[in-house]
Amino acid sequence: MGRTICAAVAADPELVFVAGVDPGGAGESIAGITVDEHLHAFADAQCDVVVDFTVAAAARQTLPWLGMHGIHAVVGTTGFTADDFDLFASSFGTGDGPNCVIAPNFAISAVLMMRFAEMAAPWFDTAEIIELHHDRKIDAPSGTAVKTAERMAAARDRDFDPDPTEHEVYPGARGGAAPAGIRAHSVRMRGMVAHQEVILGATGQTLTIRQDSYDRESFMPGVLLACKRIASTAGLTRSLDPFLT
Repeated sequence: MGRTICAAVAADPELVFVAGVDPGGAGESIAGITVDEHLHAFADAQCDVVVDFTVAAAARQTLPWLGMHGIHAVVGTTGFTADDFDLFASSFGTGDGPNCVIAPNFAISAVLMMRFAEMAAPWFDTAEIIELHHDRKIDAPSGTAVKTAERMAAARDRDFDPDPTEHEVYPGARGGAAPAGIRAHSVRMRGMVAHQEVILGATGQTLTIRQDSYDRESFMPGVLLACKRIASTAGLTRSLDPFLT
């Protein structure tokens, strides 16, 4: 993903790729830039925006550092806790300094999928989310599934109907309990990239909303859009939605 983002930024005529940091890849050349192992490379290159697609443990160090140095952040890393978001809000949440967007998914189709699920949520009695990802993803459920469930729950004035299951032959067969009685299921499968289904049901009818990313290129339009608009989107934003208006 990091190489794909670097190539996309370098190829965009409105952006300039000036620095890359990866302790595990220091010294490598990407799009004409030598990768550094230290964050100070971003300050030395006078970056306006840094894109972070890493892991939560690394981002917990990187994002406050970026905020302290007045650099905007576009973040696709997932697995953050409520305490993490409080920390990031203290670095980017004032609205008069650097800004930050943390989005669970940068594919435009995924952003719309979440919005459609949110719109449908008040009109059905039951709902389940099935997210499917590649076999190297370390968190479950995905950030996209978590955000989808939160948005669906917030759109309702009551929980979905309770799960009728009384016995699981295989523990966990019914997935995990998400907000508002939604069930969330995670698949980790070689050959996949990122996919999600939201299934909603009511008497005599079901609605399935599905999004598929078959290639990491699907995330690039959203990443590039965020890079270009982050300076005018104040504070900490936890969705790509404001960038699509």
